[in-house]
Amino acid sequence: MHILVIEDEQRVAGLIQKGLEEQGFIVTLAYDGEFGKKLAFSNEYDLIITDIILPKLSGIDLCKEIKTRYPLVPIIMLTALGTTDDKVEGFDAGADDYMVKPFDLRELYVRIRALLKRNSFEVKSKAPFTEYADLKLNNDTKTVTRSGKEISLTPKELKLLEYMIQNKERLLTRAEIAEKVWDTHFDTGTNFIDVYINYLRKKIDKDFTDKLIHTKPGLGFIFKHEPITL
Repeated sequence: MHILVIEDEQRVAGLIQKGLEEQGFIVTLAYDGEFGKKLAFSNEYDLIITDIILPKLSGIDLCKEIKTRYPLVPIIMLTALGTTDDKVEGFDAGADDYMVKPFDLRELYVRIRALLKRNSFEVKSKAPFTEYADLKLNNDTKTVTRSGKEISLTPKELKLLEYMIQNKERLLTRAEIAEKVWDTHFDTGTNFIDVYINYLRKKIDKDFTDKLIHTKPGLGFIFKHEPITL
């Protein structure tokens, strides 16, 4: 497995490279966003790790550009910024996971292997379409329609919707959503799960009479078609 690490702190980059190579990965380093982009666009990588604050091109902009061209390549963001807004910005850019510095290399290994395993499964098992009620997801083009109306979603909103459809009509806790969609443990000090649920609800429910996303106070959320009866 070939991993690209984009990190301007050379000591940190070296430690990550050494640790990953000891686990059997091939690692390429870049110390700024522009060079990282050049490498990402000219080589094939199984996974990319990038800092957010980078010289020449930010990790946020870099992530957006990589995901536009290579949407299936998993990206882990590393940063010293850990607020809800920072995480939302990273996930909106297309990041698959988010780790706050300082972090344990052992946890990084776990996150990497989980993303590689999930990505391999998704590539092999995707059907052309996923449908529920009047909502339709094209798994090839990553477009979503409801009653024929196209709905624009960010990469993370799309991943959240996919998971909710796959687990329709079942209670989903915040902890489960954090683990399965974000590959992280739910931090009770942040509300990014609720933030994304609200984003998604505004896009797929707001303009429609029948609602699909339902909140169970104190428990979690259910993706279920409940027609409105008059």
